[in-house]
Amino acid sequence: MSTLGSSLLLFATLCWSGQPVRAAKPPVVQGIDHSQQFASLVDAFVAELGKHYPTEATELGLHQFDHDLEDLSPAGVQKTLAWLTDWEKRLSSLDKSKLSEAEQFDLQLLSHSLLTRRFSLTELPEHRRRPLAYSALASDGVNQLLKRNFAPLDVRLKAAISRLRKASALIDAAPKNLDQLSSASVDVTLRTLPATIDFFFFFVVKAFSEVQDPALQTQLREATQLIVSSLDRYGNWLRRDGKARASAQFALGEALFQRALYAEEMIDTPVAVLQQQAEAELQRLRSEFQKTAAIIDPKRSAHETQTMVSQDHPKTAELIDYTASRLAQQRKFLIDKQIVTVPSEVLPIVRETPPFMRATTLASMDTPGPYEKTSEAYYYITLPEPTWPPGETEDFLRGAHNRPLIDVVAIHEAFPGHYVQYLWLGKLSKVRQVAQVRSNSEGWAHYTEEMMMQQGYSSDPKVRLMQLQDALLRAARFVAGIRMHCHGMTQAQAEEFFVKEGLQMKTVAEIEARRGTQDPLYVVYTYGKLQIMKLRQDYQTQQGGAFSLKAFHDTLLGFGRAPLGMIRQAMLKR
Repeated sequence: MSTLGSSLLLFATLCWSGQPVRAAKPPVVQGIDHSQQFASLVDAFVAELGKHYPTEATELGLHQFDHDLEDLSPAGVQKTLAWLTDWEKRLSSLDKSKLSEAEQFDLQLLSHSLLTRRFSLTELPEHRRRPLAYSALASDGVNQLLKRNFAPLDVRLKAAISRLRKASALIDAAPKNLDQLSSASVDVTLRTLPATIDFFFFFVVKAFSEVQDPALQTQLREATQLIVSSLDRYGNWLRRDGKARASAQFALGEALFQRALYAEEMIDTPVAVLQQQAEAELQRLRSEFQKTAAIIDPKRSAHETQTMVSQDHPKTAELIDYTASRLAQQRKFLIDKQIVTVPSEVLPIVRETPPFMRATTLASMDTPGPYEKTSEAYYYITLPEPTWPPGETEDFLRGAHNRPLIDVVAIHEAFPGHYVQYLWLGKLSKVRQVAQVRSNSEGWAHYTEEMMMQQGYSSDPKVRLMQLQDALLRAARFVAGIRMHCHGMTQAQAEEFFVKEGLQMKTVAEIEARRGTQDPLYVVYTYGKLQIMKLRQDYQTQQGGAFSLKAFHDTLLGFGRAPLGMIRQAMLKR
C-alpha cells in the first residue's frame, strides 16, 4: 500500500463507504497552521521510528533500517528512553484545542503509544525478563526479509546477512541483561530453540539459494553459522546458569498487572471488576455450550458431543489446503449480508506457522505493513510436530483443527477478523496505521466470531459449538490470566483449568498455560470482545432506526486499532 499524505490527518472519524467524511480544518492562528504542524510532527516520528525500532519499521513496510536490529544493551535502552522523552515533550507542546477532533484523537493515540513503549523498557522490561525476546527478535527480524518480495532477493539477502551478524552479537550479550528471569521464561525459550536453530540453518539458507553471487552466498553461510553457534551457546547458558539464576516469579502481581493494563491497553477498570466480568462470561459461554451440545445430540453429555464433533478433522497433510478453501465463501458472506466493507478481493495465503513461533500459537495472521509495496498476507496455522506419537497428534488435531473449528478460526484470522481490519489501514491516518492496542485488534477478531453466528453464517450447530469452544478458550484466558498473575495460580493449575473450565483438549491447554506465563495480557481477547458488544448495543440505542450493522463496523474500523475507550467516547460523544 502507498504511504498516505499528511492531508489524511485532517480526516474525522472515517465512515468509509467510498467517500470519506472530512472534519472541518481548524483556523490558522497567527500564521501557524496547527494541522500542518501536527502532520509534520507525525511524519518526523514515523521517519525516526526505525532508528530505535528497526524490525518494527520493516514490519510497517519502511525499509531504510532493514540492516539493523534493536539495541537492547543498557546504553541502547537509555538512548531509546531519551528519544521517547523528547517526543513526549514535543507532543505536549502542541495546542490541541487548535486541532480537529480527528487530530486530537490521533494526538492522544500517539501519546499513549509513547507511554506503552516507555513502560515496556522500564516497568515491564522484556529484555530483562524474557530470554525468548532475544531469539524471537533475531528470527522475526530475518524472517521479515525473506517472507515478502518487497525488494530484489539479493538486496534482501544483504540486509539479512547484516541482521544475522547483529543478531549473533545480540544473543551473545543477552545473559548480561537477563536479571529478572523466571523458570517459566527459561522453559519456553528452551522449547523454541531447536526449531529456531533449524530455521536459520536450513530455511534461511534455502530461501536465498537462488541468489547467484558466490560472495554473498559465502557471507550468508558464515553469518548463519555465526547465529547458530550463538543460539547453541545461549541454550547451554540457559540450561546451566539461566535456570540457576531464575529466581523471579512469572506472575506480575496485581499492582503491576493493573499498571500494565493501562500502559499497554488504556484499561483502567479495577482487576477485581475485570475478574467478575471474566467469570460471568465464562459461565455464560458454558451454559450456551451445554444447550448447543443438547441440540446436536440430547442423548450424549456435552463432553461426549464435543469429542464426537472434534473427531471430524482433516489429516495433517490436508490442513493447509482445507483451511484455504474456506476463505472465499466467508468473504462472499460479508458482502452478501452487508456486514462490513471489504476493501480488496485478494485472499490471504495459508501457510504453516514458522518453526520459531509454534510453541505458543495455534493460528495467526501476518499481514504486510501499511507502507509495504507488496500485498502478501499470510494466514499461519500450526501443524502437529512430526516427532509426536500418534495419540498426541490426534489430540492436537481434534482440539485445534477439527473442521467446524477451522471455520471459526478463519473468521477470527481473516474474514472479517484480522485480515479485514488490516485492509482498512490504507484508508486511515498515519497515526492510526502505526499505533495499536491488542484489546482492539484481538477484541475485534474475537467479536466477529459470535457476530457471524448471529448473522446466520452457519445453521450447523456443530459450527456454533466450536465457536463456543473457541470463545471458552479466550474466556478461560481472561480468568486464568488474572488468577495466574494476581492470585497465585500455577502453570499446572492453569493447564487443569483450561481443560475442566475452558473445555479444551490437553495439548491445547498446555500451550495456553505456557503462554499465560509469558503473555499476561492475553486476557484482552475477551475483554475487547465484550467492549465492542457493549459499544454496538449503546450505539444502536443512540442511532435508533438509523442503525446499520455495516455502518457501525465501518465506523469502528475507521478508528484503526486504538484503545476501545477512546473509540467509545468518540462514537457516542460521551
